[in-house]
Amino acid sequence: MSQPVQPPNPPQQPYGGQPADGNPYAGQQPTPGNPYAGQQPGAPTGNPFAGQQPGQFAGGFPPAPPAPRGNVGLGVLTALGTAIVAAILYGVIAGSIEREVGYAAIGVGFLVGFAASKVGGPLPAIGAASAVLSLGAVFLGQLVAISMILADGLGVGFSEVFFEHFGDVVDLWKQEADFMTYLFLLLGPVAAFGGARKAA
Repeated sequence: MSQPVQPPNPPQQPYGGQPADGNPYAGQQPTPGNPYAGQQPGAPTGNPFAGQQPGQFAGGFPPAPPAPRGNVGLGVLTALGTAIVAAILYGVIAGSIEREVGYAAIGVGFLVGFAASKVGGPLPAIGAASAVLSLGAVFLGQLVAISMILADGLGVGFSEVFFEHFGDVVDLWKQEADFMTYLFLLLGPVAAFGGARKAA
């Protein structure tokens, strides 16, 4: 007599579940420690803050960005050094061609403001110091130019005119100053603010 043949054991489903409607994962239990197990993905809304709870940030707004950091002392020293170098260059250019150039005055101010803010940071005190120092740099450059022209005309050395007769050079500047002279003086500080903003 033959014995009945047992049907083979059906394949075991994970977690002991049975497939439902062809879905092999329908009977799975959520994995412990997974907070997203069993959740259905929501439809995208395009709102990046959709999942946040109200009041998640203090006052309902994200925190303010940190205040800009910088070093005022280092910025002012940079402005001073740049102003001296730019004044000499401006004076040499103006003295060589025996006339002032507006673009050179703008360049002096821009360089002073840009260098100071690049080194010291985007601080209002550095911008103000750059404006004041660029005004002095353009004035000093004008005095250097006058001294070069006088030294050439008198046949003496530049240092003799500039250092030994500095008061006479300033008096001559006052006599010769016109609208354009004062305009160039004002262009330096304006350009210094522009240079400081560009660096920031």
